[in-house]
Amino acid sequence: MTKITRLSQLDLNRTYTYADYLTWRLNKTVELIKGKIMLMSPAPNLKHQSISGQLHGLCFNYFRRKTCRLFAAPFDVRLIDVTKSAKANKDIFTVVQPDLCVICDPKKLDSKGCLGAPDWIIEILSKGNSKKEMQTKYALYAESGVKEYWIIYPYEEAVHQFVLNEADNHYQLMAMFSGEDIASPYLFPDLEIDLREVFRD
Repeated sequence: MTKITRLSQLDLNRTYTYADYLTWRLNKTVELIKGKIMLMSPAPNLKHQSISGQLHGLCFNYFRRKTCRLFAAPFDVRLIDVTKSAKANKDIFTVVQPDLCVICDPKKLDSKGCLGAPDWIIEILSKGNSKKEMQTKYALYAESGVKEYWIIYPYEEAVHQFVLNEADNHYQLMAMFSGEDIASPYLFPDLEIDLREVFRD
């Protein structure tokens, strides 16, 4: 079998599985959305990385002694349709790398990352991936059962907090925070995140 080391060796119109994904040794980071290859933006810029680092630091102590665990990209999250139970790599068609995610069910964690929906996902937008996060991943996370989803707008210094209505698997906009606010996750209301620290360069 030919070793896949370059994106040009893959057919972007073909449907791939997680089993395929595991064999690739690409020089670019990709995600797999319902079997289709989705290119990730170039390496995150300083502002993106600063926000990610601040958030990770502010949340780390909160989760350190809890069952729920915090992970930062790169970290593979394999998403499956909540109406199905795919376990074999060949039956999984979606692999994403959220900027930050929290998983509370230890049974979802294995040596490869997470199998199933994290409880909370945070995505930090960049100019190259805004449409992807706003549309594709928004719908994907809802249908996969991600209970809470935050979208962070670095240049506007704003956070949109979405919470899943499990009755219809759609997100409701719970809050819009500005860079001066103290933000708390719906799932973890005693975690207070000072957004002045998050957006501090």
